[in-house]
Amino acid sequence: MINKIRMWAGDRNLIDGSTPERQMLKLVEEMGELGAALARNNQDGVVDGIGDMIVVLTIIAAQRGVDIEECIEAAYNEIKDRKGRMVNGVFIKELDIDV
Repeated sequence: MINKIRMWAGDRNLIDGSTPERQMLKLVEEMGELGAALARNNQDGVVDGIGDMIVVLTIIAAQRGVDIEECIEAAYNEIKDRKGRMVNGVFIKELDIDV
């Protein structure tokens, strides 16, 4: 699916014809739509918002010369062994917990 997104974005000149800064603005817009969908408990809007954000992130990654898959793998490798605990519904890393 990621390759289809890259091809779609390339066909529409979104990778070479736009900038990461412009795409960041689009990402923030999509994040706002996701937030609104969450606030309204709109499941279709949540699915759409997450999907739209992944599309924009894929474009930004391509513009910067990295594959989104590499970004996801790097993030996973950073968190896979992380320990911590939930505080008010938020995961707090072990290193950030006050002793």
